[in-house]
Amino acid sequence: MIDIRKLGLFNKMAKEGGNTVANHLSQMTGMETEMEITKINFIDIPDIKTHIGDERQIGISIRMLEPPHGYILFLFNAENAKKLASGMIGDMGETSDATDGFTDMERSAIQEIGNIMTSGFIDGWANVLETTIDISTPNFTFGPGSGMVDELVGDRETDMALMFDSRVHALESDINVKVYTFPELDELVELMQEIEV
Repeated sequence: MIDIRKLGLFNKMAKEGGNTVANHLSQMTGMETEMEITKINFIDIPDIKTHIGDERQIGISIRMLEPPHGYILFLFNAENAKKLASGMIGDMGETSDATDGFTDMERSAIQEIGNIMTSGFIDGWANVLETTIDISTPNFTFGPGSGMVDELVGDRETDMALMFDSRVHALESDINVKVYTFPELDELVELMQEIEV
């Protein structure tokens, strides 16, 4: 149960997380970047697997090592990952147009972008929740999205997750990034209850 006046904190966490990611990406790539969260949903974990589907995507996941514990998963398709990577690499290195493989340079650029996104998002959350949240090293996967959810949260049938639909505007193009968060909801609520609204 959460105090209805605190529901706005979800928006605030999304906004703050998105802004922090955008600022970090802008600094890193020299490109004007903004991250816009277009929708926030609570979804049952079994429904998320259906929602994500079995299409192969790039997933970057991290584990929160402090309350609200749990996982965060960023998903985007290979084409969008390539766009981000080539924006970051610029003309410093080789990129390939093939969508089924990534050059080493692209791979490390995507990894770096993953680091920026995950840490930025969590920093934004921590600001709103007035706490610090330590995270694990990001883990990268290329495969069916539903399988990644399975791996992270298995069959926590009773649980819900928070899903943020977001769009990263950069390089004159829009990149759709889905952010799925699987916090321990009771811990998240506890943190939110402590905040004066």
